[in-house]
Amino acid sequence: MDGTEKIRGAGYRGRRVLVIGLARSGLAAVEFLLRRGARVLANDRKPVEELPPRVLELADQGVDLVTGSHPAGLVSDVDLVVLSPGVPTDVGPLKEAREQGVPIWGELELAFREIEGSVVAVTGTKGKSTTATLIADILRRDGRPVVLGGNIGQPLIGLVEKTSKDSFVVVEVSSFQLEATDSFRPRVAVLLNVTPDHLDRHLTFEAYRQAKERIFANQEQEDWAVVYGGNPLTKDMGSRSRSQKIYYSLDCIGDKVPHVCVKQGWIVRHEDAFTSEWIPLESISIPGEHNVENVMAAAAAAGALGVPAEAMRDAVASFPGIPHALERVAEIAGVSFYDDSKATNVAAAQAAIASFDEGVILVLGGRSKGADFETLLDDVRGKVKLVLALGEAREQIAGVLGSEVPVVLCTSLREVVERAFEHSEPGDTVLFSPACASFDMFADYA
Repeated sequence: MDGTEKIRGAGYRGRRVLVIGLARSGLAAVEFLLRRGARVLANDRKPVEELPPRVLELADQGVDLVTGSHPAGLVSDVDLVVLSPGVPTDVGPLKEAREQGVPIWGELELAFREIEGSVVAVTGTKGKSTTATLIADILRRDGRPVVLGGNIGQPLIGLVEKTSKDSFVVVEVSSFQLEATDSFRPRVAVLLNVTPDHLDRHLTFEAYRQAKERIFANQEQEDWAVVYGGNPLTKDMGSRSRSQKIYYSLDCIGDKVPHVCVKQGWIVRHEDAFTSEWIPLESISIPGEHNVENVMAAAAAAGALGVPAEAMRDAVASFPGIPHALERVAEIAGVSFYDDSKATNVAAAQAAIASFDEGVILVLGGRSKGADFETLLDDVRGKVKLVLALGEAREQIAGVLGSEVPVVLCTSLREVVERAFEHSEPGDTVLFSPACASFDMFADYA
């Protein structure tokens, strides 16, 4: 009997569980395990003074803390290791756990084994938060009890007690979360477009793709896969799922395959030469073709769950988008300012730039995740009048884009705003779409 079998059905009371990584997800996992009576050992490579204040309180609740490193021997007396998404899967304790046959679950896996209800999971390189939030809105509009969480903000493990057998649990899942899953099986799995990202963690695009594809790993014929049909890669990824499939893309792709597409100003569902009109394009208030695709993905997921088109239309018509995702935050002296700080990869920045015609002052930079900024050359040509570069990647950005567009190096967001306004004129757009992570300048993504 392996470690996984010993834990299943036995509960956590009295079990020794090691939680590695003490940011949001790790802390939520620790608190859940304590409520279940587990004996918890908590570990983080950061010293305790760099961790959230809540960590110090854990010792008073009986948690054994080991901070400042990942020392050898941590797994010598544990039944289970729970991994936070931000922790690389090759750290020392995890190697020891594999050698000793100790099961390793990510926080997502831990939560999935406990939640009740139907899981709708959304992954992809960009658009996850918008799509997941809109799915939740559509389901609520149809009168269904909804829990929304995961990578979008509140860890799923912290929402377990809010679920019931009637719940629809909509969860945004990242590649980091998916690579540490074992039995995770969403009733509806949504795969948005996949382009290179997080290569600093996964090292190769193939490893990143494989992590994303795990969203389908345990699905069966009664489940659904909603798959982006505008990319041969994602179509290939979805083809290996055993579930029922519905594809979506801006262009209709024939009669034989069930798909959601755009036809004569409507988002429609098309199958066997039969077309159902779902959502008028004019009702979508969030800008950009990429957001039309996000709406299509959300509608396809809701349709797989039997939601009528009327509920989709009502939800989409009132959907304002989400904070930090091409969010229009101000207009000053005729200059529009957009916060697209969730665009932490090049593909997301490309989609944001494509949403505007000209006169764009583009803010890029932060900590690169192995990004190829050369792919932005065609996007900025003739459309972006100035790039303001900041953070660790600013010199790299200037070196790549400087031949195509003027680049000004900045040292802070305050300077960025001042320079942007200084170089703008009425009708221009200041777009903060960094194509990078923020960990070089801020404690975490929030």
